Amino acid sequence: MSRLSTSFQYLLACVTLLQLAFAPVQAQSTVNRLYHTDLLRDGLITAGGVTMSVAGSLLLTNKEQLTEADLLTLDKNQVNRFDRWAAGNYSKKAKDASDVFFYTSYALPLLFLADKTATPHLKDIYFLYAETVSLAGGLYALTAGLTNRKRPNVYATHAPLEERLHKYAENSFFAGHTAATASVAFFTAKVFHDLHPDSPWRPVVWGAAAAVPATVGYLRLRAGKHFLSDNIVGYTVGATIGILVPELHKKNNQMGWRLIPAAEQLPGEFLQGVALTKRF
Repeated sequence: MSRLSTSFQYLLACVTLLQLAFAPVQAQSTVNRLYHTDLLRDGLITAGGVTMSVAGSLLLTNKEQLTEADLLTLDKNQVNRFDRWAAGNYSKKAKDASDVFFYTSYALPLLFLADKTATPHLKDIYFLYAETVSLAGGLYALTAGLTNRKRPNVYATHAPLEERLHKYAENSFFAGHTAATASVAFFTAKVFHDLHPDSPWRPVVWGAAAAVPATVGYLRLRAGKHFLSDNIVGYTVGATIGILVPELHKKNNQMGWRLIPAAEQLPGEFLQGVALTKRF
């Protein structure tokens, strides 16, 4: 996925503009905030995700490119049994279709602009959206930069040579398109879930959130961009980030997980740290 990290950075810029645009709305609202965001803390987390993305991009750029001599030594039996059946997959149509789902998925949280219930919370929602995207993008870029797993299409003798020798041909682990789409889709579903606790549409929204990245994963598998295990990991990482970021920021008067400072006095020492708590 050659342009994934760049796409994340452009999206973060757009989300930041949206935050600034809706700042007056948030400031004037008297409605209790659904999420608690902190400019310093969450800004640092978002910046950390962007930093990981930049570092990963540098690692990706500096990877040694495959040669035709390397292709001559390839053997599908080098791939683990779980993934071996996908070695040799290649489909440009599937690749192009996955790109359509990937890029359009970023617009999903914009649906909250038409949701009157979400209006008082837009600033927090888009702040958390930026954090979600930065973490998903940073984890993908850094992981792909530190690993060298050949894509399934590298084993495809019927694929164009330039595709098999592409400078990003060893970025199979993990599936960035799938992770990014899952993070956005599940973030949108989680926020809708929190905004509308009594909505009969909640199961439909969660089902759609699960289906969109699954479709992307299937298309990336068909395209020869990733193995099944790459997609499973990408899906899991993206969905986890998409759900946990808003959940961990729910206000104190909401039933949710929280990160709080913690301290404990033991014989002879005093321990300080943070605790993950759940309010029931």
